[in-house]
Amino acid sequence: MKFDLHTHHDRCGHAKDKIRDYIEAAIAGGLQVIGISDHSPYFASPEDQAQPLIAMAKSEFPRYIEEVLHLKKEYEGKIDVLLGVESDYFPEHVEVYRQEYAKYPFDYIIGSVHLSGGVSIFNRNRWKHLNEEQKIQHKEEYYDLIAESARSGMFHILGHIDAMKGFYPAFSDISTPKVNETLKIIGEAGVAIEINTSGKTKEVGGWYPSHEILEQALHYGVEVTFGSDAHLPSRVADDWEEVRKTLKEIGFKHWVYFKNKQKQIVQL
Repeated sequence: MKFDLHTHHDRCGHAKDKIRDYIEAAIAGGLQVIGISDHSPYFASPEDQAQPLIAMAKSEFPRYIEEVLHLKKEYEGKIDVLLGVESDYFPEHVEVYRQEYAKYPFDYIIGSVHLSGGVSIFNRNRWKHLNEEQKIQHKEEYYDLIAESARSGMFHILGHIDAMKGFYPAFSDISTPKVNETLKIIGEAGVAIEINTSGKTKEVGGWYPSHEILEQALHYGVEVTFGSDAHLPSRVADDWEEVRKTLKEIGFKHWVYFKNKQKQIVQL
């Protein structure tokens, strides 16, 4: 079974085309399951759309849900359309987000850390003028947030868990036991991580997470899923076969997706 749980569309302000275009691309690519998971609004902000080029407006969120549910019915029998969302994780606003998500029939929620220490994880300037000890502190703060997100109980999947390397490839070489500690927590929490192929569109040029992290994830019993993180319909299921092959080589026997918040196991 071929699936992709991480796709965006034009509502977020930095992706192209409509939800329907991603569904049609999935059908053309031979997928049986396509998850729609655009960026959540900034629910804790007093503004309707605090970051127009990053996330949709709060007022747009119900229309997003309505459209996905409509398309789910329309495409029934052709492809299984799943309702998801990629949620920012802000520890100080967990309950605000939890209450919003409780209003809707999500199949799954992806939890992603995009800000650490108040700075975008993709901001390469954060690494300038830092000594080795400070670099370790930045990396550990990031993984502390990921561990917290796993323990929050809000998420079925954790998004791109080493995406801080996107525009700073040396991130992977910063040594700290915090990565393995976080994977252990994720495994104990029963949350899946995604193999996210959008890293190939960044300076790092590879998937999230690294093969080394995937090997450790297997050791800690962490479930894995697939997400292209497509911001263009042409990227739906990008590298899916390569990811499947790599997981088998690492030693994984299956991967998962979520429907009605229930884990669905797919043999590799």
